[in-house]
Amino acid sequence: MVFPMSIWIMFAIALVVSALGFKKYVWFISLGYGFSIAAEDVAMLVLFPHDILTTVACVLFVLYGCRLGGYLAFREIKGASYAKHMKGEIKEDVPFGVKIAIWITCAILYVLQVLPMLYRLQNGASSNAWLVVGVIVMACGIALESAADLQKNRAKATNPHRFVDTGLYRIVRCPNYLGEVIFWTGVVLGGIGAVEGAQWILVLLGYAGIIFVMFSGARRLEIRQNKNYGDDPEYQRYVKTVPILLPFVPLYSVEKYKWLVA
Repeated sequence: MVFPMSIWIMFAIALVVSALGFKKYVWFISLGYGFSIAAEDVAMLVLFPHDILTTVACVLFVLYGCRLGGYLAFREIKGASYAKHMKGEIKEDVPFGVKIAIWITCAILYVLQVLPMLYRLQNGASSNAWLVVGVIVMACGIALESAADLQKNRAKATNPHRFVDTGLYRIVRCPNYLGEVIFWTGVVLGGIGAVEGAQWILVLLGYAGIIFVMFSGARRLEIRQNKNYGDDPEYQRYVKTVPILLPFVPLYSVEKYKWLVA
């Protein structure tokens, strides 16, 4: 498969932005992730002609990336308790060669994730009903993720030593990750009617990649919460009755799935 210049441009942008991870390893998949998505879609707006609906879709990408990156940056800078809580769980003595591999892998994933919109613009596809559906679903994902982060911050400000089981956390234990899943599902839906033939292989690889990352993140959170709250009877009742990531799907634990490592 021959990759057009636009994909190489997106890859270069993702490499430059996600290079933040060389300052702090976890930034490859946090700040580098959010700001890479935003930067790629700013580039799309510059490189390609676009109508009102594709403009809205690209703006949602930028909003998504900046909100996520900004939230994570604020937590890194101001969240002293978070930094203390995470100390020892995030490796920083990572060999340089491993950092290079992670950097390149992340940049590839970040390009794959935005391909539905890139292909729509590159193929000159006009807006259709699927793009309308995709934009609505994307907006819902951003709203859900933002609300979940806000609710968790408020709950932790009130009782920093208790797990969060209020608001959206009554529906699933990782509603912020659910918001991510919904957002990227909207992105893929928005590509229907614009993505052509073998292009779908790369699109679905990107979608599968981010879904894997979300379940991997849910597993890390579950392990950490089991360690912190495992002796609390209320927590035990909570984890046995509230799904970990997908509402109405009786999947309550992914801790045993050791292949969920990212």
